[in-house]
Amino acid sequence: MKIKSKKQGAELTSIIVNGEEKLFQGSKTLDENGNEYWNRQAPILFPIVGQIKDGKTIIDGKEYHMGQHGFARDLEFEQLEKTQNLHRYLLKYNEETLKKYPYKFELKVSYKIENENTLKVEYEVKNVDDKQIEFGLGGHPAFICEYSNGKYKVEFNKEETKIKFSKLENGLISNKVAKNLIENKNTIKLNKNIFDNDALILSNINSNKVTLKNGDKKILDFDFTGFPYLGIWSKKGAPFVCIEPWFNTADKIDSNGIFEEKENIIKIQPKEVFRSCFKISF
Repeated sequence: MKIKSKKQGAELTSIIVNGEEKLFQGSKTLDENGNEYWNRQAPILFPIVGQIKDGKTIIDGKEYHMGQHGFARDLEFEQLEKTQNLHRYLLKYNEETLKKYPYKFELKVSYKIENENTLKVEYEVKNVDDKQIEFGLGGHPAFICEYSNGKYKVEFNKEETKIKFSKLENGLISNKVAKNLIENKNTIKLNKNIFDNDALILSNINSNKVTLKNGDKKILDFDFTGFPYLGIWSKKGAPFVCIEPWFNTADKIDSNGIFEEKENIIKIQPKEVFRSCFKISF
């Protein structure tokens, strides 16, 4: 396995296994009309996942504005280490981040090749403030996958009899429940229309791993142990599928806008460090 990443957003840009590219190539991949499907590849979602209602939130009684998925994906990280098997990056709070999100933090991201087939992605958030901080966190890697041909499926490693599918309305979580797409107790079959209503957002998940398959051929295993939500998303007709482990989601459509009251928001005390990881095996 060989990987590439960049300082901008600390974003992973390539995963090559046995000479074959596994990660969607973003702006390098164009449709039949020469247009980009999506100009990202594996953005980091911090300090929010999804959208906040009306693009604003209330922290300590003051109003702050943030775009979808927060700001980390658009900022340049400091490169801490870059070897053949380990890439590590750091983002520290600064004057600009404090205008959008009034907390002092350090966000570290690492990509570690554990063996010739497995990549570990680790996030570490440290509270360097003198008060409790709250944040959202998630991954968003896009894998090459011609899902529109109807042959691909996502299989969970356990039976999913109580899983919940959330419905999006204008980017916010609806009060209505989306259709349950589970077949044979553990499988979601992908087709050309599956993302017509935006991402699939799954919660109350029994499994800690999913497998992306093309027919009976395994493409990858994705271990998201510890993450309460999983997003699955692509653009209409695009040659990729994102498998997204999240700790929280977009605001609900009837959200009161208070940041610390967001569902599953992570809270850590001064000097405390929050760590999480997911693993991708090909």
